[in-house]
Amino acid sequence: MEILLIEDDPRVADFLTRGLQAEGYAVQHRACGRSGLAAAEAFSRDCRMRGAAGVIVLDVLLPGMDGLTLCHALRQRGHDVPILMLSALGESRERTDGLRRGADDYLPKPFDFDELLARIEALMRRALRPVDRAPPRIGAITLDRRLPALRCGERELALTARELALIELLIAARGATVSRERILARVWQTDRDPLTNVVDVYVSRLRRKLAALQPGAGILAVRGLGYRLTAPDGDQFTP
Repeated sequence: MEILLIEDDPRVADFLTRGLQAEGYAVQHRACGRSGLAAAEAFSRDCRMRGAAGVIVLDVLLPGMDGLTLCHALRQRGHDVPILMLSALGESRERTDGLRRGADDYLPKPFDFDELLARIEALMRRALRPVDRAPPRIGAITLDRRLPALRCGERELALTARELALIELLIAARGATVSRERILARVWQTDRDPLTNVVDVYVSRLRRKLAALQPGAGILAVRGLGYRLTAPDGDQFTP
């Protein structure tokens, strides 16, 4: 699950980035309106292409292009990624203007981080409402991003946010090997392993859950290269 944060105040941006990453979100950050619009378009396209959940957290008062203009431009170009707008302008008129320009939710500053997190979670749930596309699959196991959980028949095993990010990355590779470096970059937003065995710990957790749901489903460590999904003979991966 991914967040694009467009916020020019470095202290607020650092606080939000650290807090959201601690909750398991992959966070991108832009500090100005014009670069934020380009990043928002790319972010929206990427989420749509991968069927991934993403939310844009957008400040109103930005250099280069204000958040209201950015939001309106994004909607005019056909992007429907959820947008949570932040602003010190907390009057009813400003909130109404933001919602009419295309924002999905509006949170006045200062705000409580737990409330911000709850609003993001609500937007993520909306973004992951069932669509015609089939859910991601590993053999007979399906991935329910909304809960999130792995499901096989009547059995269901819950996933944490980081487990979800890791299994999504492995499923998208369709059985190809994913390097440890790529996993760290996408799931932990770092190029250095902060806890030498953190990837191994999460891989082991997912292995146990996959094997419990369908024997033969698992994650294979490819020595010196990374990890790849395995499925029972004849079964396929569907991102």
